[in-house]
Amino acid sequence: MSYISAHVLDASAGVPAQGVSVRLADEAGTVIAEAVTDADGRVGDLGPDRLDPGHYSVTFGSGDYFAARQVASFHPSVSVLFTAADQGHYHIPLLLSPYSYTTYRGS
Repeated sequence: MSYISAHVLDASAGVPAQGVSVRLADEAGTVIAEAVTDADGRVGDLGPDRLDPGHYSVTFGSGDYFAARQVASFHPSVSVLFTAADQGHYHIPLLLSPYSYTTYRGS
């Protein structure tokens, strides 16, 4: 199992956000892994089986997602910064709309 997973829901349309690019990077900005959300808006396997303790980011391509649907949006991307402090699994959900977003540590 990957150390990181993600789930994106398009709150404005009430559907999973399929086709959103997702990128995992370390504190220096080095890209560790890239993926695209599936039909259920999920990425179940993003990155290695473990991460060293430290700061990381998961960046979602929200602007491209809305542009492909011909919907104007405010955020070209959404970056979630987080600290990996243990060797547990990190699930990062994103509730997305053209002008706002919400995220939290999922389970």
